[in-house]
Amino acid sequence: MRVEFEQLAAEVAALRERLETAHTGLEAAGRELGALRREAAEAHALAARARELQQRLDDKVFELEMLQREAARLRQDSGMLATVLASRSWRLTRPLRALGRLLRGEWKGEDSVRLRRALGRARPAAAIPVPASAGRDASDAGVAAPPVGPPLAAALPGVADVFVWSVIDWHFRIQRPQHLARALAGRGHRVFYVSNNFIDSAEPGFRVEPLDDAGRLFQVQLHLAGAPAIYHALPDGEQLRALHASLARLLAWTATRASLSLVQHPYWSSLLRSVPNARVVYDCMDHHAGFDNNAPQVLRAERALLADAELVVVTSAWLRDEVAPAARSVALVRNAGEFDAFREPPAQVFRDERGRRVIGYYGAIAEWFDVGLVRAVAQAEPDALVLLVGNDTVDAAGQLADLPNVRCTGEVPYAGLPYWLHGFDVALLPFKVLPLTQATNPVKVYEYLAAGKPVVAVDLPEMAQFGGLVRTASDAAGFVREVSAALAGQGGGADAVARRQAFAAGQTWAHRAVELDQAIAAIVEPVVSVVVLAYNNLPLTQACLSSIEAHSDYPALEVIVVDNASTDGSPEWLRSWAAEPSAAGHRRRLVLNEANLGFAAGNNVGLAAATGEVLVMLNNDTCVTPGWVRTLCAHLRRDPALGLVGPVTNNIGNEARIQIAYRDMDEMVERAGEYTRAHPGQSFRIRTAAFFCVAMRRSTYEQVGGLDEAFGVGFFEDDDYCRRADAAGLGVACAEDVFVHHYLSASFDAMAAERKRELFERNKAIFEAKWGPWEPHVYRGGSTR
Repeated sequence: MRVEFEQLAAEVAALRERLETAHTGLEAAGRELGALRREAAEAHALAARARELQQRLDDKVFELEMLQREAARLRQDSGMLATVLASRSWRLTRPLRALGRLLRGEWKGEDSVRLRRALGRARPAAAIPVPASAGRDASDAGVAAPPVGPPLAAALPGVADVFVWSVIDWHFRIQRPQHLARALAGRGHRVFYVSNNFIDSAEPGFRVEPLDDAGRLFQVQLHLAGAPAIYHALPDGEQLRALHASLARLLAWTATRASLSLVQHPYWSSLLRSVPNARVVYDCMDHHAGFDNNAPQVLRAERALLADAELVVVTSAWLRDEVAPAARSVALVRNAGEFDAFREPPAQVFRDERGRRVIGYYGAIAEWFDVGLVRAVAQAEPDALVLLVGNDTVDAAGQLADLPNVRCTGEVPYAGLPYWLHGFDVALLPFKVLPLTQATNPVKVYEYLAAGKPVVAVDLPEMAQFGGLVRTASDAAGFVREVSAALAGQGGGADAVARRQAFAAGQTWAHRAVELDQAIAAIVEPVVSVVVLAYNNLPLTQACLSSIEAHSDYPALEVIVVDNASTDGSPEWLRSWAAEPSAAGHRRRLVLNEANLGFAAGNNVGLAAATGEVLVMLNNDTCVTPGWVRTLCAHLRRDPALGLVGPVTNNIGNEARIQIAYRDMDEMVERAGEYTRAHPGQSFRIRTAAFFCVAMRRSTYEQVGGLDEAFGVGFFEDDDYCRRADAAGLGVACAEDVFVHHYLSASFDAMAAERKRELFERNKAIFEAKWGPWEPHVYRGGSTR
């Protein structure tokens, strides 16, 4: 027993010794771990500092480039000015210039401004003097001075600005986004390519980089704190507010009136309709679910984008079939090639130093690249060089390192691709067959064909469009056979080269831009019905209808004028108006009431006749501004819980009234544009939307019903309707990015004050019997009407 006890004691002692040793080691490891943590923190801080310094360096490089470009422009302008000043024509016309200054000096400054405007642009068909109330101080209108940017071309009439909400930065690998943007700029659009790379700044703003000499193509980087990647998550509420603030700064520079949002990634979904008068086109280039860096919420946002966009553009027939059930409208606009850039060999072309034939590929070497297929080709053709040009993210170089006839170059500049391509004897497309690649229409095939090269590809759906110009195979053995046949020159020769190049010449990005513009022109938007109620005041009605015609570039617009038995010649003029076709393509309808039914009943007549998915009630004492239809509709599309939305204005008795000043209708359009572009996509909930202008979905009208005709001629029918909408669970909002000029109660102005007071009190009693005490409307800042 004693021996056993002693053995047990010895074991315990040994365990204690081992425990003390372990404890000592643990303490040492803890000290080492602490030191490593401190080093890691220091390294993290250094990395953050390095990123900050790199960003500052990038900013300074950009500023230097801008200064160099400006200096070059100033030198050019200086030379041109010196030439003009030295010319004979300048000397001979000096007396005429002096006379012109003398003549202008006899005019008042105000008259000179009016004359320059008259010479510079057409006036509305019916000009109405602006009431004195429109001339208020605009110091608090919330409009910042436009930022100074590089030279910007003027927008062409009827040609929308294009905002490309990109999936890659312009200076990343040149692909479809950059090609399409450049081609659209070549067709006269001003194109603002919004990079996926943000400027890490909490201050609203943007950085712009000119990409052409015509002032029509720019890359834009918006400010956003943290500069997040767009692939992993959608922007949260704070980030969205910051992005809208930066977008407002951008729009102050572009002065956009009509736009196309060409979106290439769902991250941007909440910004697409915030640019003025926007139509949304989703350029669905890829099967996004096939990429492993897209978060589930991004994929959900893509599904919502498919349903919301006016048009979904796809690059392949496979994608068309995939997205068609979820999309409103789909157009197939395939990829293309820069034929002129690839058809002729450059001065220097790649040649293997050992004189071997070259089997080549260029492009991304990623998860969809079939490394095993390339191995099979290299093993079958040991005397040829297999050349892989492009960024290798799957370590193809390492996987093929045992093959002496395989060479990987890594990433090369896009402009340098012809050097490699014209050195190929056979060009490859060795992709795995996946949903991602089945949806692909590879740009490189067009470029391969532009150079006249024989092409061997896996049998993807999009290969069928090349009509036999591309060799295809459905398995590795067949692929190797086709490569060997092409390398041996079977089916080659000058005729084959000519056929390939002739096909590629008709498949350029310029062709695709035409196809895209044609698809956009064919968009069928939902019908919007505008009910304009008129009673006398013909000049106001004429100005209102003229503004609708001039500023509603929305072909699916139905304009319904309901005349409440006017006695000033309005019915006769309106008959002529209704019989005359609309230059803007609007549908015109006229309803002539035999008696003055009042505001509520008169509007109900128009609403009952309307066929649109969106219904707008618009007083005849208003003038609308560019883009008002689509932008009002955008708020209804953005918020399913919204029942009614109205614009801001110069003259109304509640929070929709803003401080804004202008002297005539031309200046009104300019000032209104400055204000609305400073508030892109912004709205706020309001208790009562004044019915001088209000828009609602047809579903709201069907749920809430028409206006209550108990209110007769007018007063309180808008308060009542908004309470009814609220009771139905529908919100009411005021859009900060839509402005409509309002003369305010023109029909009531002709009514005696005592009669108006009686009508107000009568209708107030009707309202309060339904809803309780009426709450007076308030202006911004809280003062009551």
